[in-house]
Amino acid sequence: MGERALLVGALAVVALLAWTYLAHHASMPMMYDGADFAMLALMWVVMMAAMMLPSVVPTVLVHAEVSRRLGPASAAARNAAFVAGYGAAWSAFALGAAALQLWLGNLALLAQDMRPESPLFGAALLAVAGAWQLTPMKEACLRRCRMPLQFVAEHWREGGTGALRMGLWHGGYCIGCCGALMALLFVGGVMNLLWVAVIAAFVLLEKTTFPGTRGGRWISGAGLLVSAALAASL
Repeated sequence: MGERALLVGALAVVALLAWTYLAHHASMPMMYDGADFAMLALMWVVMMAAMMLPSVVPTVLVHAEVSRRLGPASAAARNAAFVAGYGAAWSAFALGAAALQLWLGNLALLAQDMRPESPLFGAALLAVAGAWQLTPMKEACLRRCRMPLQFVAEHWREGGTGALRMGLWHGGYCIGCCGALMALLFVGGVMNLLWVAVIAAFVLLEKTTFPGTRGGRWISGAGLLVSAALAASL
């Protein structure tokens, strides 16, 4: 129990630090030129950590328990490697999102508050995210995110390198599950902390509490309609 609490506490501290960083930088203007890409990429990496670490806790705990049973001497190193692999997958996604934001800004499709300049562009992003919610790929990725024990059993690899690969695999499934939802950040404003928190809460609920994969998909669709209304009012 002590090891589990320590692991959850460590993830919570990292997530809290990430949210603190975002809160500190939320009011800072973002210019769209190549010199700002490093800061933009850092912001996206930190944002993904803040949004996704809470939802990966169940899988991390299952991986930690299996590691403890099979090889207690190397369990801590395996856990660190697993989380590192998960973080690396989302960091790669964050770099792509930063490049996309820079490109959209240069095309004048985003305003200085990082919301769409055109309502049609915002509607298109909502349509893409909503359509992805109903695809078989989304369902397959979400199922693996909801069933951590099954994921660990199917993808178990020995050693630290194996744990790193498992983290990368799980991060990939999470990107398949939630990556399209990150397009909604451009709808309500990338650095609108309330909107970021709404999407993060939606992701957490979808991955951990919505009943049944098929039912969850339709609930997700209804949730996106609510999200659209919230985005319009923020």
